[in-house]
Amino acid sequence: MVAHDELATLAIAHLDCDAFYASVEKRDRPELRDKAVIVGGEVRGVVTTACYIARLSGVRSAMPMFQARRLCPQAVIIRPDFRKYHAASRQIFDKVRSLTPLVQNLSLDEAWIDLSGAERLHGAPNAVTLAKLQQEIERDVGVTVSIGLAANRFLAKIASDLDKPRGFAVIGASDAERVLAPRPVGILPGVGAVAARALQEAGYHTVGDLAHAEPAELERRFGPHGARLRRLAHGQDGRAVNPDQERKSVSAETTFPVDLTRLEDLEDRLSPLCDKVARHARTEGLAGQVVTLKLRRADFRTFTRRKTLAAPTQTARTLFAESRRLLAAEVTGEAYRLVGVGISGLVPAATEESELFPDAESRARLSERIIDNLRDRFGAQAVVNPRQLRRRSTGRAAK
Repeated sequence: MVAHDELATLAIAHLDCDAFYASVEKRDRPELRDKAVIVGGEVRGVVTTACYIARLSGVRSAMPMFQARRLCPQAVIIRPDFRKYHAASRQIFDKVRSLTPLVQNLSLDEAWIDLSGAERLHGAPNAVTLAKLQQEIERDVGVTVSIGLAANRFLAKIASDLDKPRGFAVIGASDAERVLAPRPVGILPGVGAVAARALQEAGYHTVGDLAHAEPAELERRFGPHGARLRRLAHGQDGRAVNPDQERKSVSAETTFPVDLTRLEDLEDRLSPLCDKVARHARTEGLAGQVVTLKLRRADFRTFTRRKTLAAPTQTARTLFAESRRLLAAEVTGEAYRLVGVGISGLVPAATEESELFPDAESRARLSERIIDNLRDRFGAQAVVNPRQLRRRSTGRAAK
């Protein structure tokens, strides 16, 4: 049962899938239902998602896999299958968009929803519409979601996390300050680890501390950002749900089972990441003008290198060529444990190819789209690039 004095007037919701990747895996493998499941990389990778059973042992997303294995040695470890997760996400948000076009996705498994004015369309209060949606997703997609209904985006996101899994929670404008007051300042949007530490050093440990702070003092210490923090601490958030908000980047990375030092070995790991990023960009109709290479050394020091292209790209050919140059400039004998690649400066991609005089980029885009179609029809391994094939056939150990 959900009861709240403002229940009939609230229209902003946040939908968050419960341990999404792990839930999809359990859906497809019912024998795992009562087992601890961790979705993530190899021994030296990180946890992508942990089911709620694994979380009871202390396992959390982004935790190093070796630590997760130590905390929960009985867990079933599954490598991520993003094609499967994308398909489930499409099913879920097709249902959401059938209720309203005002849906702003944050990721594959969460989004804000604005149901303002939808009561007449659906013949029911928004809370009832969302409860029915929650049931339909579980019935038709086979995973559970939690929903927060509130007066604005910030409060809705907080509410969706109050009663997980399969939760439905409400925060109205009248009780926002009471609910927020005991929570750490790190829950506020835009407050990362560094900002949270600065706030704590200044004596602001909880959201309530900020709510009761003198406005002039906050502005003196933190400038305009201080006033924004105080508004959030009082539960005020004027941001609208924006379905057209542009995605900022597309990226992929991998952690190696053993450290790599040779350029050729690093290139072999970089190549499939370029394929993955380029295909994702093509799927979303995007192209990027900035290529970013990410490297993490054996001592965990992480750095990035960027190159701005003359024209946006969505091809693995260009992405690999440019990131490979960036990589070659950095590899001088150090050991690396992770490589990543991404594109940013995103724009809508070209939709037509030049028929008379196609340039190299256009030819690559056309051929990679053909490969996309083949993989869609016959599976991801239907077309494998030469680097991946050579790596499999030689089974070369990294040095």
